[in-house]
Amino acid sequence: MTDHHQPTRGEPRVALVTCAELPDLDPDDRLLLDPLARRGVTVEVVDWADPTADWRAYDLAVLRSPWDYALRRDEFVAWASGVPALANPADVVRWNTDKRYLGELSAAGVPTVPTSWVAPGEHWRPPAASGEYVVKPAVSAGSQDTGRYDLADPEHRELAGAHVRRLSVAGRLAMVQPYLDAVDTAGETALLYLAGPDGPAFSHAIRKGPMLTGPDLGVAGLHRPEEIAARTATPAQLAVADRALAAVLGGPGRLLYARVDLIPGPDGAPVLVELELTEPSLFLGHAAGAADRLADAILGHLAAPPADRLRGRTRQV
Repeated sequence: MTDHHQPTRGEPRVALVTCAELPDLDPDDRLLLDPLARRGVTVEVVDWADPTADWRAYDLAVLRSPWDYALRRDEFVAWASGVPALANPADVVRWNTDKRYLGELSAAGVPTVPTSWVAPGEHWRPPAASGEYVVKPAVSAGSQDTGRYDLADPEHRELAGAHVRRLSVAGRLAMVQPYLDAVDTAGETALLYLAGPDGPAFSHAIRKGPMLTGPDLGVAGLHRPEEIAARTATPAQLAVADRALAAVLGGPGRLLYARVDLIPGPDGAPVLVELELTEPSLFLGHAAGAADRLADAILGHLAAPPADRLRGRTRQV
């Protein structure tokens, strides 16, 4: 495919991609504006669905908060494929916005939460065994349309089945996972990686408190409220993250950023919940220097020729 992107003269121009509901970005992402300005980068915040946007005018478009895409993923993926310089790349966006990628990572030896899939129109019956399960769509963001069900409770069993049927009627693939109750005490750990000279480099980690308290009752806004605190990553968590990143479609070297979400499994060892490569919150405000590290990573992407970015070789300036 011919790359019609023409770099701008003078200061590089970067679009931080958002959605109509967040025209000024999420507050955490606004922490990136000053570090980029100090590095001589002209920044514009642009709605991915804005029909007037000229994506060829930017040296790089960085996905940040396009969190309204879940119900129109096909449109979003088609848009991404038409952006000449996108981070993360459009093929990664296509792969990562459908959580069936978890099956590929599991097959590659990454410890993941066991998942069963229910296609639209397929009959699903809750497991006979008791226990808590999570039901959610394979395409989602911000824990939208996600519920937690105690199958020992007859009402919850009925609600879980109704949740799957609701997704089916909407033509959405459902995923069902056992609820890992260690999250209620340990929380979820998110490991944040930013591009460096040799590929994604660990930047910082945060603890996210448990969010699923019961059946899906809908979410007001683009995502559920989150309880966030800084956390020190363990060697075991870093090892799982390394295995997950090594299995990324096309290799990890093309990534500007990555977030690896982990929860302790039944034996206490970390298992992958999600590998966030499209539009993850990066929690820049929870680690000293994180916004500057991301700004430097963006400069590294800008310095790399487009062909090198596609092949996964970036260099820092």
